[in-house]
Amino acid sequence: MEFDLAGLAIMALALSAGAIVKGATGMGLPLVALPVLTTFFGLQHAVGLMCVPLIFTNAWQVWRFRTSARDDRMVFLPLFLVGGAIGIALGTWALTSLPERTLVMTLGIILLCYVALKLAAPHFVVGPLLARRAGPLFGIGGGVLQGATGISAPITVTFIHAMAMDREAHVFAVSTMFLLYSVVHLPALAVAGVMQGQWLIEGVMALVPILIFMPLGQAIASRLSRKAFDRMILIFLGLIGLKMVLGL
Repeated sequence: MEFDLAGLAIMALALSAGAIVKGATGMGLPLVALPVLTTFFGLQHAVGLMCVPLIFTNAWQVWRFRTSARDDRMVFLPLFLVGGAIGIALGTWALTSLPERTLVMTLGIILLCYVALKLAAPHFVVGPLLARRAGPLFGIGGGVLQGATGISAPITVTFIHAMAMDREAHVFAVSTMFLLYSVVHLPALAVAGVMQGQWLIEGVMALVPILIFMPLGQAIASRLSRKAFDRMILIFLGLIGLKMVLGL
């Protein structure tokens, strides 16, 4: 399949914008880039292409914020990640078998409800005990969405954001989740007969704009207060929710 220079430029811009958001918030690369890539390649191709960039960028951020692994609030992560791995297997089957519109719209509504709740009750927080008990369920839900659409943030990032962690702990938890999801998702796509070798090569090429612009996002985030960072996440989640509900 061939693309003109304008199309390639648009895809590079989408990857660059996603990289800036990823560097600043620990998420956002697939949320920004996947809709554009899907327009040019189709959903299965776009999801497969993003596997390599997601593994690389999240491994980088896990290493960068590795000291947060000792944070007591990370106790929820192991079962949360196990649930995600199970969910990805189910979601990958859905990618090849089921329509996605109803599920995506429902998740968008849930996401907007969460943003509204945080605005109406800004001190609402998911405590460590509730996080540990509910983590596996949210992990499974996020894994299903990741496997089916390549995007899990409406469930997983919403859940982690509700714990009100500081920026470094938040980025570490989100990046650890995305890394595990991507590592599991890649062989799942291969077993399902979706992944192609050419897509892996394209994923490596996609790293070029990502590696250039991720540090810019990290520099921006280092200048933000905790309150400003929290608002950035909420605005981003709200925009995702609107996009999902409206089908843009």
